[in-house]
Amino acid sequence: MAVTEDKPKDTQPQKDAKDAKDKKKGKDEDKEPELSEEDLALKTNLELMVERVNESDPGVQVAALNAMIHEIRTATATMTSVPKPLKFLSPHADGLKARCEALPVGSQSRALLADVVSVLSTTVAAKEGVRDALKFRLQGSKESLGVWGHEYMRHLAGEIAEEWRLRREGEGAPTDDLMTLVTEIVPYHMAHNAEPEAVDLLLEVERLDLLPQYVDDTNYSRTCMYLVSCCHYLPEPDDSVVLETAHAIYTQMKKSHDAMRVALHLNKRELVEATWAGCGDALEKKQLAYLLARHGYRLNLEEGPAAVEDEGEREALREALSNSRLSEHFLALARDLDVMEAKTPEDVYKTHLADGRQPTGAAVDSARANLASSFVNAFVNAGFGQDKLVTVATEGSDQVHWIFKNKDHGKTSATASLGMITLWDVEGGLPQIDKYLYSTDNYVVAGALLAIGIVNCGVQNENDPAYALIYDYVANPDVQVRTGAILGLGLAYAGSQRDEISELLVPLVGDPDVPLEVAGCAALALGLVFTSSCREEIVMAVLQALMCRSEVELATPAAKQLCLGLGLLFLGKQDQAEATGEVVKTLSDRVSRFAALCLEGCAYAGTGNVLKVQEFLAVAGEHIEGAAEEGAGWKAAHQGAAVLGLALVAMAEPLGVTMAGRALEHALQYGEPAVKRAVPLALALLNISNPEILVLDTLSRLSHDLDGEVAGAAILSLGLVGAGTNNARLAGMLRNLASYYYKDPSQLFMVRIAQGLVHMGKGLLGLNPYHTDRQLLSGMALSGLLAVLVAGLDIKATIGGKQHHLLYCLATAMAPRMLMTLDEEGKLLAVPCRVGQAVDVVAQAGRPKTITGFQTHNTPVLMNAGERAELGTEKYKPLSPILEGIVLCRKNPDYVEE
Repeated sequence: MAVTEDKPKDTQPQKDAKDAKDKKKGKDEDKEPELSEEDLALKTNLELMVERVNESDPGVQVAALNAMIHEIRTATATMTSVPKPLKFLSPHADGLKARCEALPVGSQSRALLADVVSVLSTTVAAKEGVRDALKFRLQGSKESLGVWGHEYMRHLAGEIAEEWRLRREGEGAPTDDLMTLVTEIVPYHMAHNAEPEAVDLLLEVERLDLLPQYVDDTNYSRTCMYLVSCCHYLPEPDDSVVLETAHAIYTQMKKSHDAMRVALHLNKRELVEATWAGCGDALEKKQLAYLLARHGYRLNLEEGPAAVEDEGEREALREALSNSRLSEHFLALARDLDVMEAKTPEDVYKTHLADGRQPTGAAVDSARANLASSFVNAFVNAGFGQDKLVTVATEGSDQVHWIFKNKDHGKTSATASLGMITLWDVEGGLPQIDKYLYSTDNYVVAGALLAIGIVNCGVQNENDPAYALIYDYVANPDVQVRTGAILGLGLAYAGSQRDEISELLVPLVGDPDVPLEVAGCAALALGLVFTSSCREEIVMAVLQALMCRSEVELATPAAKQLCLGLGLLFLGKQDQAEATGEVVKTLSDRVSRFAALCLEGCAYAGTGNVLKVQEFLAVAGEHIEGAAEEGAGWKAAHQGAAVLGLALVAMAEPLGVTMAGRALEHALQYGEPAVKRAVPLALALLNISNPEILVLDTLSRLSHDLDGEVAGAAILSLGLVGAGTNNARLAGMLRNLASYYYKDPSQLFMVRIAQGLVHMGKGLLGLNPYHTDRQLLSGMALSGLLAVLVAGLDIKATIGGKQHHLLYCLATAMAPRMLMTLDEEGKLLAVPCRVGQAVDVVAQAGRPKTITGFQTHNTPVLMNAGERAELGTEKYKPLSPILEGIVLCRKNPDYVEE
């Protein structure tokens, strides 16, 4: 038995001593800290003034109040502490309020006391809903508010916003008295480096139109930066109002590049054309042309608001606007980095590094492996104009050309890879493709037509060869040739809104006798060409097609292409898609919810609209009865569209991306199979060409999933997340996956595609639809990505089946991730520049550094996701405030060589 030992209890004398000690400690805490003689004198003086205010003689009251006001204004205090006069007056706050109410209205003493009470109220904790600072300010004297200091102004602004809201919600009481205060507070904030606070106040009182008059050279930059960054966090229509205000300020300050960036963000043609016309400097206009070309935006320089009269200048601008020198610039970058030598698929696979789970024995030409190699070869040599498989001449030798080592539909993608290899080089690419148009094999002809489209993607050629070459084949009786021709037109004229294309393809969409595969392809092509145009005749044709097709056809992947084509017409157009959304709800159950969510996701793409994110999350969280049964997969198909829609809306800014990533993690744990299949694709869309470690780990986990569709989508997503980054960690992951799936040809095919994407353009290209310091979302690039991601929802039937040629839609999003500087003549110019991690400096005090951890290089340089550049010399002035893509530099006339 254990012996327990009691603790010795306190004896009575010890207890008494302890209690006495505690009492003394409590008394010491109750005592206020000792005041210095100076503070004591101030406190006594202020208490005397309070007594004088309570006297009946107005002269004595005014003298006492003036002395009190003088003490408050001249008091000094640290940032975090309350000024001493206000601290000593706090106990008298209620008495002073009562005295103020008792004084006659209109008297000088009442006005002065109201001023004092208003300032005092900012330091006294008030009950909820009590706005004494504002109440007494409105009764006080009419002198300037600025004399009371910044903290008082901030407090007052908060109370004004609250009062404004209550008056508006109530019976609409007049707000003129509040506006008088607002027009005093805003200029004060603008003059004292508190631009964000001025913007916030004007947003609260819905008078942002007052802002431009208070802007000058010193504060326009900080003001507009805050306005633009606000737009992702505001509901519509406020998000457009802040951008329109920023555009007005930039235009007022004659900052045409900044104004054009905001106009493109707003996606309003009339604003873009007005900004273009308002730029008077020829060289600055050329820089704007490069920005528009990167964004995939077409302007008519011959006639209309954007017309340029001088012929020489028009030609120079057309050259920049049409991207016709993009191939030349890209190859200059490749030569500078010494990566011109063509790579073979084996250079990408590196099978000698993989674990020993490879099939041994003589190498057998498998059609699937050759098809994968065609894609890998196309992606890795994209834009270089030469490779070791397709562009190699085999005439006169007994070798079989690579294209004919593929089977049936494989020949289409192998021939189309020629277009990818000669990307952007219309003059050099077309002669190599042309000979395949005369092939007797329809699959090869289809590939050649697609190749013509890919070569012209994002480039306008003055001879306009694509339409002339492809036009006749659209009516070809062979389905394969027709789809090749239609998709070729879609890629060649992506973002151009050419009327000839709609005249040619709209009849195909609405015709019930045309195979659904062709109609779906035509709708997708129209979506690529007429992105964000809301063209009525196309909308009607797609709706007609969705109404008249049978239930069986509407459950196929081609019906999803029709839905996507419809969504792309409203890309980023927000509420303009509402009427069409109502019509879509009346369609067959098989497709109505998918189409509605697809439309809504596209309409709010890149807006960051929180309400829409919540709606998509609610749909993705539903548990649908009977969806798991054989042939009932269509019941849950719309959930895939909801998950992609969530990513589309949330991709607007980094915080949204992080939050969406977390929501998708939950969807993986609790969602239906249709949701799980879409999650990897949504993660890819949120992190295109940006291989974050956490995302890679999640996708790596999903790439081993038991559901083949989830694994296939995850492998494709790994490729998209690392597209063009040459990421070594990801390349290792994919090699391990190749040895894991060595007996599964369909998953091995996806692994190869992903490997090709990671090494795309030998690491010089990216797929990110966001550009210009992540401020602009290119609709043209996003539409091509969406074509691939929506196909990924049925990965085995589309990319893993016979529609692998859809992968070439990525051509719309491909762009060199470079910074290249040109001189005034347009020749390459090597300039030192610093490249580092971008730092968010919106609304920060002073002039903080915009990059951190930088390295100095000579241009041209490669830019990774999340990086920013600045010039490292004063010798040249860049004509673009954001250094990315092609930047024109002008010699600085004030520069003196040291």
